[in-house]
Amino acid sequence: MAVTDTAIETIKQMIVSGELRPGQRLPPEKELSERLGLSRNSLREAVKSLDLIRVLDVRRGDGTYVTSLEPGLLLEAMSFVVDLHQDDSVLEIFEVRRLLEPHAAARAATRITAEELDALAAELDALPAEPTVEELVDHDVRFHAAITAAGGNTYLASLLDSLTSATVRARVWRGITQDGVTDRTLAEHRGILEALRRRDTEMARAALTVHIGGVEAWLRRAAEGEGPVELR
Repeated sequence: MAVTDTAIETIKQMIVSGELRPGQRLPPEKELSERLGLSRNSLREAVKSLDLIRVLDVRRGDGTYVTSLEPGLLLEAMSFVVDLHQDDSVLEIFEVRRLLEPHAAARAATRITAEELDALAAELDALPAEPTVEELVDHDVRFHAAITAAGGNTYLASLLDSLTSATVRARVWRGITQDGVTDRTLAEHRGILEALRRRDTEMARAALTVHIGGVEAWLRRAAEGEGPVELR
């Protein structure tokens, strides 16, 4: 494990143990680096990464604080940063999803029932006006699963379900770090639903390709250290 990843894991354990709590200020850099047995450079890199994903809040002239995110979201985000630094398997998973899910949506466009369409609409309408990250991700998982199931290929549905479970943390991290992600996600979901209502296979295929491709592009930039992708 890289030194920066070790530093991130160490800070994570401090939050798990309750030594650091949401809203609490971190000890000064010199004190913390000596206490953790890390170089100040390694600690700075870890803090920079955690500030990027809004786990830590670096306030000039005031210090560094743990954000007010729920503990579960803090841990999800930190675990994902370590995984992303260590390998690019999650990027490959999104690439596979981008290849398979548009086909599943095209199948669904010709097979989905009126009841299934109404259920998708109800899924969208059930979200609160300002959903939490957890609510948005849970909705996203259910929405995609319902479309794949409507396509009628149980093997494909099972395969995509297994891939989805491996991308939940990426979705959580995106929800934490990317401004406007809720509005964009829901707008794209409504576009997908409209294509399905029209029984338009090519539009459904294109809508899913754009939807998943956008997440993949954001993730690749984040993995390369270029920071969050801005919405346009």
